[in-house]
Amino acid sequence: MQQRHVGTVTFLFTDMEGSSRAWESYQAETRAALQRHDEIVAREVEGHNGAIILERGEGDSVFAVFTRGSDAVTAAFAIQRAFKKEPWPTHVPVRVRMAIHTGEAATDYRGADVNRAARI
Repeated sequence: MQQRHVGTVTFLFTDMEGSSRAWESYQAETRAALQRHDEIVAREVEGHNGAIILERGEGDSVFAVFTRGSDAVTAAFAIQRAFKKEPWPTHVPVRVRMAIHTGEAATDYRGADVNRAARI
């Protein structure tokens, strides 16, 4: 089991825009795009000292935690740059919304700060 960051941490939530429509119309292309999405997010989160807590908790969302806010921001920027460079399937353009919030966390990652981050 991975080490869970506790105390003051920075949360990063992501969500792929328009994925429900893409799944309904282009299932194979969406599956391939989401697999590549997951690879990019994992690479950048882990490469910037973060930990993915929950993949696809709701659809295609990702929940990651960082001990330093600057690492979360740098990871988010790197993810967006990688997404921009990726040759996505024509019918499944990948646009990802991201939220970053710093707050308090216990090992279960429940509480007001996690909820606030998820709502940004």
